[in-house]
Amino acid sequence: MSKFYILLGSNIEPEKNIPLALGFLGTSPEWVLLSKSGVWRTKPIGSCCTDFLNVAVLVETPLSPNELKNRLAAIESAMGRVRTEDKNAPRVIDLDIVAEDDRVIDKEISVFDHILLPLSEIAPNMLLPDSLTDLAEASAARKKFTAAVRVD
Repeated sequence: MSKFYILLGSNIEPEKNIPLALGFLGTSPEWVLLSKSGVWRTKPIGSCCTDFLNVAVLVETPLSPNELKNRLAAIESAMGRVRTEDKNAPRVIDLDIVAEDDRVIDKEISVFDHILLPLSEIAPNMLLPDSLTDLAEASAARKKFTAAVRVD
């Protein structure tokens, strides 16, 4: 069994789509939802569109990373996700694996507030080599996250 940290993001009807995605994640027989962060409102990256809502979750599953990625893609498709050439385009839902156990998969964890802040709530001691909590506090002190607000 492995533990995976998954980041959820939406900026198309996010008040509806984040809870819907959490419902999919919370009821799958293929994994157990162990933890969920608060909801964070963040500005889009490289896009002119509306703010995102972001949440991080921790699941435990016997699935491999590729199998889990395929299951997450199926949830995105079921919710109407349309992928375009623009990596930063608005989206109904985005489900990304950012870490497996304590191994970072997404190297941008420490760069972007939409990843760092929700993840720091459920994995405060994950090392990058600094803990996520230390990174979040240092970034907030530099005023890097003035546009990020926890909304729940």
